[in-house]
Amino acid sequence: MPDIVKLDMDTPSVQYLCRKCKRIAKVIEMVGPIQYTPHKEDAYSFLIHEIIEQMLSVKAGHKIYSRLEELCGGYVSPDRICSLTDEQIRSTGTSNAKVEYIRNVTNAITGGTLNFEAMQQLSDNEIIATLTKIRGIGNWTAKMYLMFVLDRQDILPVEDGAFLQVYRWMYKTQNCSEKAVTAKCKKWKPYSSVASRFCYKALDAGMTKEEFHLFK
Repeated sequence: MPDIVKLDMDTPSVQYLCRKCKRIAKVIEMVGPIQYTPHKEDAYSFLIHEIIEQMLSVKAGHKIYSRLEELCGGYVSPDRICSLTDEQIRSTGTSNAKVEYIRNVTNAITGGTLNFEAMQQLSDNEIIATLTKIRGIGNWTAKMYLMFVLDRQDILPVEDGAFLQVYRWMYKTQNCSEKAVTAKCKKWKPYSSVASRFCYKALDAGMTKEEFHLFK
């Protein structure tokens, strides 16, 4: 049974964030306790899902991935992807480029150049370097893997549009350069991932539709 991680005001990382940054403390107060299950048992299918979702809305990405799941008999695995033709994968609505990317990840797994178990022992930067060697995986996908599969605690997803939407709302700024975001969020270290999870929850709950008030 996968472990469920709970984040609330009794969690040391949450307490730390609330002490260090008043803006994320306000977001945490608004969102309330959250819980999640890391995708540690589904590393391959997670990467394929993220490749499909690149440059697409969540809704469109989910629809295409669901079609691929159906083609794979309910579960996306290297063996099942290997059994499909490129045309079958394209029939889900996947672009030619993404078919290539899916093949690249699958070949890395079956060829032994990508080992998820061994990768768990690497540092965040080493994992990003390993994954981005595969054509089709960039920093965004690698960071999503670190955060949502390995549950690494200090990932700041400056490449992620959803995160930046919350950042603009929370800091009342349109400057989303990597330098600016990193500077403003440096107080979150070493728990940038925890702060980011609360940001995602705020977005999911529709909180960014109303103006952010720090002291209200």
